[in-house]
Amino acid sequence: MGRNNSTTYELNYVTANRFYVEIESNIAASFSECSGLGVTIKKEKYLEGGVNDQQRVILGQAEFSDVTLKRGMTDDLSFWNWVNQILTSTKKQRRNINILLFNQAGETMQCWTLLAAIPVAWKAPALQASANTVAIEELTLTYEGLKVTKSQGGGAANLKGRDSLAYFA
Repeated sequence: MGRNNSTTYELNYVTANRFYVEIESNIAASFSECSGLGVTIKKEKYLEGGVNDQQRVILGQAEFSDVTLKRGMTDDLSFWNWVNQILTSTKKQRRNINILLFNQAGETMQCWTLLAAIPVAWKAPALQASANTVAIEELTLTYEGLKVTKSQGGGAANLKGRDSLAYFA
């Protein structure tokens, strides 16, 4: 209880440097950066005749921004293989992706699940003979929906209700 019989809540802030990315409920790799996670709801504004001090806002569809994952280059070709499968196969394999954020004690604080994610870009690192930095590869994903939970298990294990191409039946 706080002052004046009001309830107070303790917020548990976390740092942005403790996260993992799971593909189909398996930790795929350690990423150095995850950016672009977000949603924008489209809107239309209407002005009503005679009502000069207000506007009406009609909400539309949600639009999810692309997520870019960056990691140090390794001998693991799983991301390239996924992109290559998109380029060469008639079956475009969509996957659910969990992005897990941990606190300093290693507890999962939040889980963002990208529903039916599919790669739309992959970028190899710039190679320079004079460079001494880690080679970073980038994978950009687009997705059909977003689920946010306070703990692990946001639903990346399956694509329920979808056909083999991950579209709703």
